[in-house]
Amino acid sequence: MAGNSRFAVSVHILAYLAYRKEGAVSSSEIAASVGTNPVVIRRLLSALVKARLVTAQKGASGGFALASTPAGIPLLAVYRTVEPKPDHGLNRFAPNHRCPVGARIESVLQGIFFKAQAGMEAELARVNVAEVERQLHAVCARKP
Repeated sequence: MAGNSRFAVSVHILAYLAYRKEGAVSSSEIAASVGTNPVVIRRLLSALVKARLVTAQKGASGGFALASTPAGIPLLAVYRTVEPKPDHGLNRFAPNHRCPVGARIESVLQGIFFKAQAGMEAELARVNVAEVERQLHAVCARKP
């Protein structure tokens, strides 16, 4: 059962850009903070630029910056950018439909997962990058 870290890494990217308020930041610098390859970061940054959450500047002094204030970026927008259709594993779920449980479990799980997803999305709509930044400032020193 494999998961992915696109959403967590994307929030990390945005928090880092908020932390580094001044100037454009390179994908290599962000990758060093995340602890991954710059190619992974550039792929996510491409999606974030397309969603207009981040801006890109080309050239020797180029890099990436937030497209708006941290308060203007709800985590739900980030989530929907990098996780457009969560399926909770149901697309690969194939129970035995000759079994009374197997025949009905998918519809039961769909209802439960829908409610859980709605609750999570409501919380992500409430929280923005500024809140993530505020919590980070409470636990780490302000050193670029």
